[in-house]
Amino acid sequence: ALARSVLVTGSNRGIGLELVRQLAASPQPPQHIFATRRDPKGPRGKALQELAAQHASIKLVQLDTVNLPSIQGAMQAVGSHLKDQGLNLLINNAGISSHATLHSLDSQEMLDVFATNVVGPLQVVKEFLPLLEQAAKGVGKEGLSCSRAAVINVSSKLGSIGLCLGLPEAPMYPYRASKAAQNMVTRCLAVELQDKGILCVAIHPGWVKTDMGTEKAPLTVEHSVRGILTVLARLSQDTSGAFLDWEGNSVPW
Repeated sequence: ALARSVLVTGSNRGIGLELVRQLAASPQPPQHIFATRRDPKGPRGKALQELAAQHASIKLVQLDTVNLPSIQGAMQAVGSHLKDQGLNLLINNAGISSHATLHSLDSQEMLDVFATNVVGPLQVVKEFLPLLEQAAKGVGKEGLSCSRAAVINVSSKLGSIGLCLGLPEAPMYPYRASKAAQNMVTRCLAVELQDKGILCVAIHPGWVKTDMGTEKAPLTVEHSVRGILTVLARLSQDTSGAFLDWEGNSVPW
């Protein structure tokens, strides 16, 4: 199995929903799949609710990544399910986009995107760290892997400073800057948490047909997530702190 327990943020649609779907349907599914979103029982969470009804392993958890009490409440809920076994795999998938240009940019929009894409994932890691540390200390666990303890930040090659001049897309200042900042967060976490036995990696899922990626995207969400899960299963000490795409290729910082 990829991991005994997995938590996915932003799991009501797109990549997050498909991660939950494929994890639950895998030959060796995680015992616990914590599918989180801001309002798991609301009308926009219907697909997630139906999926959870089909798999006992899926637990719906309310978690708003920009609301600290919500994050802390989710941590308590997850901890009560896991008891003393800890959380193996945390996938920070929740995020928002912005197509703002230099001329259309609004400072509040910039701050909102950074709150969701940078501060949010970091706060989630901070609050769930005791559960990740607990999992990392499990009996017989050595090296770094998703089956031991790991943080996966879903990033984007649009946050690559090295690729920026070669990309034809619109400037998207808030989104690109936030993903570049999130990548630095991933690197810092990898360095700080390595000695605790926790692996940290940034993943570019490709340009995917989702609400955010639009129908113009060349990659289906099923194909992207299948690739992501294959990459996650192969992560090790050698790849902690890396920026990889859904096929396992290194992406320039």
